[in-house]
Formats: sequence, C-alpha cells, structure tokens
Amino acid sequence: MAALRFSANLSWLFPELLGLPARLRAAGSSGFEAVEVAWPYAEPPEVLARAAREAGLRLVLINTPPGDQEKGEMGLGAVPGRQAAFRQGLEQAVRYAKALGCPRIHLMAGRVPQGADRRAVKAEMEMVFLENLRHAAGVLAQEDLVGLLEPINTRITDPQYFLDTPQQAAAILQKVGRPNLQLQMDIFHWQIMDGNLTGNIREFLPIVGHVQVAQVPGRGEPSSPGELNFPYLFQLLEDEGYKGFVGCEYQPQGEGWPWGRELWRDWTGAVFSLSAEMPRPPSPYRRHSRGLELATFILG
Repeated sequence: MAALRFSANLSWLFPELLGLPARLRAAGSSGFEAVEVAWPYAEPPEVLARAAREAGLRLVLINTPPGDQEKGEMGLGAVPGRQAAFRQGLEQAVRYAKALGCPRIHLMAGRVPQGADRRAVKAEMEMVFLENLRHAAGVLAQEDLVGLLEPINTRITDPQYFLDTPQQAAAILQKVGRPNLQLQMDIFHWQIMDGNLTGNIREFLPIVGHVQVAQVPGRGEPSSPGELNFPYLFQLLEDEGYKGFVGCEYQPQGEGWPWGRELWRDWTGAVFSLSAEMPRPPSPYRRHSRGLELATFILG
C-alpha cells in the first residue's frame, strides 16, 4: 500500500509570491515533488519548464483556458456556440502540457450562460460537452495525455457552473466512453454537493485520475477547523489503492504547509508531524493533541 503523494497547487499556495517561477521555487524548498496550476498561460512554457527543473519539481495538472473571464466565462467545454474557442484553448493547453511534461489537463466545462435557466439548457449543454470531449479525447490520445472532468459545487463556489456532481460527471464519462478521460475528485466540492464521501470515494475512485483537498466550509488546509476528518479520508484513499497525486488546493489559513510544527524524517523518506507526548505512530494518520493533522508527505 503506497503512501499518498501531494502536489502544491500554485494558483492557491504561496499567495505572497508573485509569478509562477517564484512559487515553483517555494514549492521545491517546502519539500514538494510535484505541483499543479490552473492557468499557466501568462508565462512562456519554456520559462516554466526551466523553473520546474531547477526546483526539482514535475507538473502534474493544468487546466484548459477559462475563456473570456471579463464576460464571466469559466471554461468553455459545455458552452453552446463556443466550440471553436474551446478547441483553440485545448491546443494551447496541449502545447503547454507537452513542454512541461504534464500528463493531465482539466477540461473545464464552463458555466450556464447568463440569464439562461439551467434546466432549459441542460440537454443542449451536455450535447456540446460530449462533442467537445470526444474531440479532446482524440487530440489528447495522440500525445499520450489524460483529460479530466471536475465537478464544481454550485451551492457556494460557482452557482452557474454546469458540471456540479460526481454522478453527473461519471454519467458523461460513460457516454463518451474514452479511456483517457477520467474524473477529478475535489473533496471540497464533493462534500458540499453530496456528502457521503466514503461511499462516493469507493464508488468513483476507479475512474479518478486526480484528487484535490481543502477543508469545508472555509476552504483552508486540511488541519484547519472544519467538518472533514482528513486523517480518515487520506487513509481511505490509501486503503482503496489510490496511486495518483493529491493536490493541495486551499486558501492557507495557518502554516499552510506543512500541516504541523515539528517534523521528523524517518528512514523511508516520509515526514511525520510529531508531538512530545506521542511515540512514533504506527500509521501516518492519527489524532494530535492540537487537533487532526496530516502526518506524512513523500519527498522526491
């Protein structure tokens, strides 16, 4: 049973630093072996690739471009009339992924058009999404890349987002039927929309290609106050055989990373957060006197 591996989401972590090269250096100095970023397109891919190499990092996830954010767009995959723009953005994402050695691209579904009723446009948007996903699967397969679908909660984060539950995303993936399209599990969004995390993780993990985490409802680090028991959830992911990366996509509220003050490196290369009153833990996930904390991440 392999220990979980964590990636720093540079769109969220190290917010005090401007520019992705500086955040790449910070992530490498903090002990991460991998990073992810929503939209890397403000920097030339060669600059980012060099900065990642110098920091000893690999890129594991980027997103397709959001579209025209000034007009309220947040992805184009399911947006009627924007098929050409989606495919143009996909080409850009593939260029960056190849230059960065990044194996996964989140294919953003986008929002229900302003002023439209979700129920009235659902069938049309799904048809557009299926068409675009079939096209994307073919393009990605040529480059040995994986496309991901991420449900985003519509109760708090983005009320207009088209894809908002794992059930909806899984049904669309089944209709497309392409092996290089998978599900992106953001535990923050899944908890808000549906709860039942144990059941949903066990049901959908076979088609999950990437996981992201944040505490609910504040979207802070897993050790921040909230309703999720991350030591349990991390152990569940391990027990169910998840072998991908876990993205740290949260708003740092305390230490940010690591999730504990005292670090100890054992001979396996793992890092544990320890307290003076506790012996070496038999499991990397346990209760701490200051609350529940993650106890391990794997160094490159």
